[in-house]
Amino acid sequence: MTKKELAEKIATGYDLSKAKAEELLTTVFDNITNCLVKKEEVSITGFGKFVTADRAAREGVNPATGAKIKIAATTVAKFKAAKQLKEAVAK
Repeated sequence: MTKKELAEKIATGYDLSKAKAEELLTTVFDNITNCLVKKEEVSITGFGKFVTADRAAREGVNPATGAKIKIAATTVAKFKAAKQLKEAVAK
């Protein structure tokens, strides 16, 4: 499902215009992103948590040439599914 398709489902379910539903989705995603940039956790009960994690610098291998390369340290976004989401998907 794309963002546009999700917005259409929200618009239908809540009697909103598709543009308004997409605007609301954009606002939600922007707020989650802004929290993660600040390294804040975003927890949505029954759905899951968005968190950041620091990934250390490491050595990798270029698959095309086999040459060793250095991969810089970085911060990544992670999602941890809530128990309810895991159970719903497993059924």
